[in-house]
Amino acid sequence: MSQSMHITLNGESRTLKGAINLKQLVSELGLDNKRLAIEVNQEIVPRSEYAKHLLQEADQVEIVHAIGGG
Repeated sequence: MSQSMHITLNGESRTLKGAINLKQLVSELGLDNKRLAIEVNQEIVPRSEYAKHLLQEADQVEIVHAIGGG
């Protein structure tokens, strides 16, 4: 049975259904095919590490996605 976990996502409190990694969070947010930069506790996490980076209780997560245009 998984317990819920609380993080701060882009300045707002968010409850997750147990431990997940950044790749799962991106998918849950519907941002799978977007160009993103993710920072956890003020450190940039490379895209290649999203699946390996497990979120922890009270993590501060910032997600910024690039919007193309001209």
